[in-house]
Formats: sequence, structure tokens, C-alpha cells
Amino acid sequence: MKRSAGILWIAFCLAALTPARAQAPGGEKGSSASEVQRLNRAPVNKEVLRVKLPKPRQIKLANGLTVLVLEQHKLPTVAFTLWVETGALADPKDLPGLAKATAEMLREGTAHRSSAQLAIDVDGLGASLGASAEFGSDTSTVSASGLSESVDRLLELMSDVVLNPTFPPDEFAIYQKRQLAQVEQLRSRSAFLAQERLHKVIYGDFAAAVVSATPQSLKAMSPAELKDFHDRYYIPNNALLGVVGDVQFDQVVSLLQKYFGAWKGHPVARPDVGKLSPPAASKVTLVDRPDSVQTNILAGDISLRRADPDFIPLTVMNRVVGGGPSARLFLNLREKHGYTYGAYSSFTSETYPGVWRANTEVRNAVTDGSLHELMDEFKRIRTEPVPEPELDEARRAIVAGFALALEQPARLLDFWMTANYYRLPQDYWDRYPEQVAKVTPEVVGRMAKKYVDLDHLQIVCVGDGKQIKETLKKYGPLEVYDADGKRLE
Repeated sequence: MKRSAGILWIAFCLAALTPARAQAPGGEKGSSASEVQRLNRAPVNKEVLRVKLPKPRQIKLANGLTVLVLEQHKLPTVAFTLWVETGALADPKDLPGLAKATAEMLREGTAHRSSAQLAIDVDGLGASLGASAEFGSDTSTVSASGLSESVDRLLELMSDVVLNPTFPPDEFAIYQKRQLAQVEQLRSRSAFLAQERLHKVIYGDFAAAVVSATPQSLKAMSPAELKDFHDRYYIPNNALLGVVGDVQFDQVVSLLQKYFGAWKGHPVARPDVGKLSPPAASKVTLVDRPDSVQTNILAGDISLRRADPDFIPLTVMNRVVGGGPSARLFLNLREKHGYTYGAYSSFTSETYPGVWRANTEVRNAVTDGSLHELMDEFKRIRTEPVPEPELDEARRAIVAGFALALEQPARLLDFWMTANYYRLPQDYWDRYPEQVAKVTPEVVGRMAKKYVDLDHLQIVCVGDGKQIKETLKKYGPLEVYDADGKRLE
């Protein structure tokens, strides 16, 4: 039997390698393979994607916790996501990293379990349980996922870390040492130094200017500060809980009442995050790293809030400029000039205006040429209408990515939690593909003039000042800092 199977496999391979003659419709002889013109184009459906997303059911528990439940029965899994509506943006000025530390210490011990026991319990379910509070975000997140047959046990563990963390001093001492090492490592990365300086230039005294904890803040923190932050903000009337997966609405709500019903709420005082300063005039900032062989270039300006109607048009504009390897920055700086391995653009958006930014990393010798091409692309998107084929490709890429995301239950839940949190229209995601398709060259130009603001564009370069400082002066007034953030000139 094995020999016969081997003979059949050889015959199949030979047949596959033998050129076949294609037959044209109607029985006419087709062209040979050598005569076929390969256009490298896939068939494209010209119709706009029409979707009607399954909507979650919403309920508010007696203690004020808002719950969204999205039933998805394709797989025997379930995922929970809790957004606490206070995050790193609320860090005290002298304790950056407090929200992050509070979130990441939730798993390190509760009133009922040690850190080790919690890890054993989570692993025993084949589940995941984690928490985070990213810098610049106004939320802290706790997430858990596993098999739907373990939903009762999973909610018990999740509620334990949310309601009953103890922030053990011995575990916190280990956390401090680990974070101090990570902060030191961050400061050795040019991409981090560029981001840190860009946010300081754009945001000034606003809380979003802070992108990392400091050695001083980490050493000053204590379990008492973490507990105070938790007690102040981790409350049900300051949270949104999403559920997606193979669950029944009534069943999961009953379990949520069982495990989160005793969670007590109280009034929440919103933290003072400062005020946004007016956009500063365009300038160049150098972070001097002696002997660096590359220049990390970051250029950007203030963007928009998540609920801003410009969000979708800006998404399309950004896709054209630098939203992927088929976008202009990549094709210009990498494919045409060979200056870099990659060049991209992106933007953030929160309850406050985020940042639109373009970034690349290049050899010192081509810093000037790279900046020249970046500025040319910025001017081009502002002044020249995007050709319809290029724009159409960008729009379709965005819609295709959206369509693929709909197959992922966790992404689908995130869409609806985003709509709830930012108070977007209920049909926002149903209309998303249509709104993307409506973006015209004129709209793209309007977005570029508004958000690629050359009068207020901030350029940050991290590299060897001896080699690039004189070059940078060609692109605007220059300020120089060292890698520790000290102003040099």
C-alpha cells in the first residue's frame, strides 16, 4: 500500500508540473502560459460592504456597573473585558506610573489567594487573566478569557483580583525592581526617546505628555498609594464590563450579580489632567545620542478625539500617507530611495486629542534626504488630489481589515465597548464601510490640511548630534536635549 501511494504521489507531481492548455469559453483553444500577461491584480468586488453587526444586550447592575453581553456560539469560549474609566492620565504628577502599577499588581495577591495560588488557579483552567493601564490612556483594563464551561470559575477569579487585591509588600518590592530595570532599558531605545520628546513638545503640561514612569516615581511608590488609587477609582459606577462568547444572557448576568453584585460604589471625583496648550510653532528637536549610527525621525502634531466626525476620513488619509507597506512613505523612503527598512504614519485618539505622527529610522548619512522626502510627502498630500485608483485601494484595504476583524469575537466586543464608551451612534459600525467608501479626494485633502499642519509640525530626531545637527537646522528652529531630557541648547 505504501509503494502504491508513493507511485500515485509521483504521478500527481509530474502531472502538476506538465503544462496544461487552457480552453477558452466556447471550446476555443486558449493562449499558452508564455503568452499570458500577468497584471498581479486580484479580482475586486466593486460593491460596498454591507454589514449589520450583532448587537450586544446592555444591562446596568444595581451597584451601577454597566454590562454589555454579546452572545457568540461558534466556539466554546468566553472573554470578559472590564474598562475602569480612570487610567494613567490620572497619575499624580509626582507619581507617573501609579495607574500602571496598580493594574499590574492586581494579580499579585488578593484577600483569598497568593500570587502563586492565583497563577495555579488560572493555569488550571487553561485561561488567561491580566490587567494593564497604558500611558496616555484614560482607562485601566482587566481582561479574562477561557472555555465557556469554566465561566463560573473564571468570573470568581476575575472578581477576586478586581475587588480584593492586597498589594503585598514583598510582591511589590519584586515589581519595583523589575520596573526599574525596564525603565533603564527603555531609555536606551531611540524610538522611546523620540516618543517621549514628541509628547512633551506637543502636550506641554497636559497629562498625556508623560509616557513612562521614572526611577524616582517607582522608588517613591508604596502599596499604600496603589491601594488608595484602587479604592478611589476601581468602583462599579466607574466601569464598563463587556462579555462575548458562548454564554446565555440570563446565565451570565446571574453570575455577574453573584460575583460583582457586592462591589460597592461611591461618587468619583475626576482627576485634574491639566489643559491642552495651543499648538506650538513648528520646530526641530534633537535628542543627542553620541556615536549613534542611525537617526530615529518622528514628525507629528495634535490629532483628534475619538468621537470626532473626522475620525473615519482621517483614517483614510493616514492610510494613503503611511498606513502600511503600500502607502506613500514606505514606497518613497524604502522602495524608491532605499533609505530605511520602513516608514509609516499613524494616529491616536482618546477622550482628548491624540497625536498624528510619521516615523522612520535611517542611517546618519541619509538623514537629510529622508527628511526632505518626508516633507515632500506631507506637502504633496496637502496640495495634490489623491488619484482615484490609489484612494480606492486605501479605502478597500481599510474595509477589508474591518471585515476580517468581525470574525474575531474579542475585536467585535471591543467595537461595541468603544461605541458605548465614546458615545458613538448605535449604527456607527453598521455604517462604517459605507462612510469609508464616501471619502473623496477633496475630503482627504481637507484632512491633510487640518492634521498635517506644517505650521505646527514638530520634528524630533534622535541621533548623533555631531553628524546631524547642522542638517537639522535646515528644517526649522532647533532645540537640543540629551538622552536624559536635559536641555543643552
